Amino acid sequence: MSSLNLIFNETEIKNKLFPCDSPKRISLNDVHFTKSAVLFPIVPLNNHSFEIIVIHRSDKGFKHRGEMSFPGGKFDVVKDKTLKDTALRECEEEIGVPRSKIKILGCLHDFPTLTKFIITPFVGVIDKNQELIRDKREVQAIVRVPINFFLDKNNFHEKVFEIEEVKFPIFYFNYFAPRTNKKYTIWGATGYMIAAFLELVYDIRLSSLSIKRFGIDKIKSLKNYLKYRKEITNNF
Repeated sequence: MSSLNLIFNETEIKNKLFPCDSPKRISLNDVHFTKSAVLFPIVPLNNHSFEIIVIHRSDKGFKHRGEMSFPGGKFDVVKDKTLKDTALRECEEEIGVPRSKIKILGCLHDFPTLTKFIITPFVGVIDKNQELIRDKREVQAIVRVPINFFLDKNNFHEKVFEIEEVKFPIFYFNYFAPRTNKKYTIWGATGYMIAAFLELVYDIRLSSLSIKRFGIDKIKSLKNYLKYRKEITNNF
């Protein structure tokens, strides 16, 4: 798998993704969860490969501080008409890319998190020459990761944890970024969405586990997920 090189082909990617309003796409809604959206940003390169943009969030906030994620956030009833608006607005706010410079290709399935968010992932293309400007209040670093990094089995890790006596899988990647000279751990929802993208678009399955993540009903029954967070991250 490490020798495989994925070529950026916009038509192929678009055809494999779900149209965001497709009845075949899993669209979730629950009053106990916060609606949110992210942009899954793809940057095509001259050599026909591509990179994925992730951000290192600031240490502010409560639930997702210091984590690696895609640009995104909560649906704002005042600023956003749709979840697509949320993804585009947050991308502009967090990494400085105007919505007019983003081409949406499609969506992945909605994703429920243990912190009780429902994430709608929009996959979009950003030109390689587009300037990226981080919001210093919310973003510590903007990290561009070559797609080939995610294809190498040596870079993919999975662990099983017990949360309230039920097994739960965690996917993660440890990426050393030459631009910042730092190591970043990409895990949780972001790691899962990357794995889901590779499986949906290229039929590449990274996980060897048959353990499913929790659905909405199971997450609602959890008493206090956040107390497990430190145990999980200490094992990366």
